[in-house]
Amino acid sequence: MEVLVSGSLAYDRIMDFPGRFSDHIMPDKIHMINVSFTVNGLKENFGGTAGNIAYCLSLLGEKPRIVATIGHDYHRYFQWFEEHGLGTDDIRIVEEEATASAYITTDMADNQITGFNPGAMKQQAGFDFAGIDPKEAIGIVAPGNLQDMAEFTATHQKLGIYSIFDPGQSLPAWPGEDLAACIASSNMLISNDYELALIRDRTGKSTEELVEMAGTIVTTKGEQGTEILTRVGAIPVPAVPTSDVVDPTGAGDAFRGGLIKGLVDGTSLERAVMMGTVCSHYAIRKVGTQEHSFTPEEFEATLVSNFGA
Repeated sequence: MEVLVSGSLAYDRIMDFPGRFSDHIMPDKIHMINVSFTVNGLKENFGGTAGNIAYCLSLLGEKPRIVATIGHDYHRYFQWFEEHGLGTDDIRIVEEEATASAYITTDMADNQITGFNPGAMKQQAGFDFAGIDPKEAIGIVAPGNLQDMAEFTATHQKLGIYSIFDPGQSLPAWPGEDLAACIASSNMLISNDYELALIRDRTGKSTEELVEMAGTIVTTKGEQGTEILTRVGAIPVPAVPTSDVVDPTGAGDAFRGGLIKGLVDGTSLERAVMMGTVCSHYAIRKVGTQEHSFTPEEFEATLVSNFGA
């Protein structure tokens, strides 16, 4: 089965400020802020929705095709992909731009200031679907270039490729009508519970109407687990108890990797969601979106101990 993962590739540059932002901002001068924060250091992590999902799939033995753009500073990321057996042939290099980057500074009170440069993500990745057997392919359209997202969902529907639509952090940029069209072109809508509420608000559609449009809605709810909604009914899947949570960032992308692996293996949708839940369990125990790891044996043991064989 061919797995097409479209979305973003980015460098996450994370900095820690050993103080509180509020101590350096004068309330009566909020209209003319000019402050500088000296940080303890900078850590660069590989990120982006396509990269994160593909990384998790590689841990599960899959070699997905990554459909995204990357900038002239691609060399480190491509080396990382090579180390994990991931191909780069479908990634478009945009030489005139830097790779998309998030600059995240966190203070001692866990307040964050983030600057995001979309860089190469402003350009379309493009993808030649010639040679793809729709019956042997599954695609996820994750947050990235909006035009790519709209065109890929439409192409998936036209060709008959099983398609998962994951608008996530791109939601504020979508007109309601275009968002609804992407959902109607897909076989599954996946989001967290906050995002689902935003989708309902943007599209003006009820949850029931969205289920009719897509057929399946998978909604993650953090510690409360995940809910699967289909035209038949609802199925709850509990979370894996995790006492050593370090960073929830990237848990959603890891979940998507496990879910896709289950679908590729031909498991039931409920079992696929369980597999996604196990992946997110590993992700939240590490800082960074591609820092977690597990062996096939460890993954299977966690899956069976929490959900049975």
